[in-house]
Amino acid sequence: MSYILYGSRRSGSCIVELALAEVGATYEFRDVDLRKDRQREPEYAALNPQRKLPALSLPSREVLTESAAILLALERLHPEANLLPAMPAAALALRWMMFVATEIYPIVEINDYPERFVENPPGDAEIMRENARRIWRDRWQIVEANISGDPYLLKEGFSMTDLYIAVVSRWAQQDDWRPVNTPKVERLTRAISERDACAPVWKRHFA
Repeated sequence: MSYILYGSRRSGSCIVELALAEVGATYEFRDVDLRKDRQREPEYAALNPQRKLPALSLPSREVLTESAAILLALERLHPEANLLPAMPAAALALRWMMFVATEIYPIVEINDYPERFVENPPGDAEIMRENARRIWRDRWQIVEANISGDPYLLKEGFSMTDLYIAVVSRWAQQDDWRPVNTPKVERLTRAISERDACAPVWKRHFA
């Protein structure tokens, strides 16, 4: 039996799809169109009450949500794929994956939907968005300063954290800012986009 991945183009499901490609798993992709708010419909809400992407149905048909948790599960289910290096490098990989997952990823919702976080849109919403983007840039520069490998996060080489960094870095409309201010992140992302397993997935999401 294969996995079933519920996702949408350029969303957090891309992180999981890249990981599935890296481990060589067979999976069915079911599109949940964010532009039409399909994630808020009852059918998907039954899978993920938070009504966010992604969700992954395991071969056992248990459903997992939260992209970082899904990657950790895939690493345990497919140890032969070496999604994490040996300790202590694995601890560093997990540290920075969780930093991106908890300190950067949540800012995307504020950037995309600032009106959800203010009482007086639209003026206050634009202020909220600009504040979110300022925090976003500050936190990416922390990641940039802690990339010790070339081209990946760790000098030990590729890990699943690189998948996480690559996808999340594409969000928040920072295309002009990134190349000048986070060249290591850009180099890492390019390396992910060119990996044999990842390249077809990356092209579908970000071509």
